[in-house]
Amino acid sequence: MKRQIIALLSTALLAVTMSACGNTATPSATQSSGDSASTAGGLTLQQVKDAGVLKIGTEGTYKPFSFHEGGTGPLTGFDVEIATAVASKLGVEAKFEETQWDGIFAGLQAGRFDTIFNQVSITPERKDKYLLSTPYTVSTGVIVTKSDNTDITSFADLKGKTTAQSLTSNWNTMAKDAGANVQAVEGWAQAVTLVKQGRVDATINDKLTYLDSQKTKNDPGIKIAVETTEKSESAAAFRTGSEDLVKAVDSALKELSADGTLAQISEKYFGADVTK
Repeated sequence: MKRQIIALLSTALLAVTMSACGNTATPSATQSSGDSASTAGGLTLQQVKDAGVLKIGTEGTYKPFSFHEGGTGPLTGFDVEIATAVASKLGVEAKFEETQWDGIFAGLQAGRFDTIFNQVSITPERKDKYLLSTPYTVSTGVIVTKSDNTDITSFADLKGKTTAQSLTSNWNTMAKDAGANVQAVEGWAQAVTLVKQGRVDATINDKLTYLDSQKTKNDPGIKIAVETTEKSESAAAFRTGSEDLVKAVDSALKELSADGTLAQISEKYFGADVTK
């Protein structure tokens, strides 16, 4: 679930709605409390090579991106594998520093780690404060319905329908902006259950959440009925002054895309290529 995708897609949906009148672990509403002013200097590729390690900030509790299998197994996940592959391309070892999301940007700026690989959404605010790599994850918002539902083919079709949403998520706002009646749920699993039982018409969520769920359960009872045209992209974050290092990471990501590594990692976790 990607950080800050919801606010972006909610804005896009509002624009679409206005036009028509004349869209686990799941994403939370816009999270920026961890963003802070710079306190440490930038970092060069040579400094990383001299150290022999790329220190990477990540949560470790954000499945399927960064987590411990079974709660106690080795650190793994989509972002973890991509960051490890990038470090290998740079000729150094990947060393992960686990921290809570609310403090992850402060840790970066304080120099506790060199970069963040943790589904950092690319936003104008972050571009002003940090250096960001080329994106390695691309996602959209989706409306999920029963497989045999033919009534919902656009966000406009949600008007008067009932969707299942977490009230603390901006997916709830998107549903209401589209004119839907909202039934409160605790999360994705409960929402999908209500959709399959026919107790609600749909649920809105991040496409990555849907793909992650289908990779595990391969449920034929649900489908993506509508997908937003607006996309959210996630990248690695760096302190300002690290242009040389960012350039090297961008080059590594380009090579990993060209040789199929990014697609392979993506297929492993989502059953689809979500890297472009």
